[in-house]
Amino acid sequence: MEIFQVIQDTISKPPIPHEPYKQSLKAWAMYCLRDKGFKVVYAQNADFAIEPKGQEKVYFKVTNHPEDVDNSSNWIVWDSETKTVSLFPLT
Repeated sequence: MEIFQVIQDTISKPPIPHEPYKQSLKAWAMYCLRDKGFKVVYAQNADFAIEPKGQEKVYFKVTNHPEDVDNSSNWIVWDSETKTVSLFPLT
């Protein structure tokens, strides 16, 4: 899906770097997506959702622990060793 490529590009080349000692991964991801023009909204069973125009909400969870990733949602994951953020779309 094209939207996931845009999100991956957004978190790979963010407007501000993720600095875990300054902001949470959730707050940083939401800021980056809003800066890119996405409508970021509350989600009951995820950390947040985006509402693409004319499409259903896309839900995301965030974690600093790659072992948390499962097939329950799309994931944004911070790797503290490589200091990179990755997107794991729901398969």
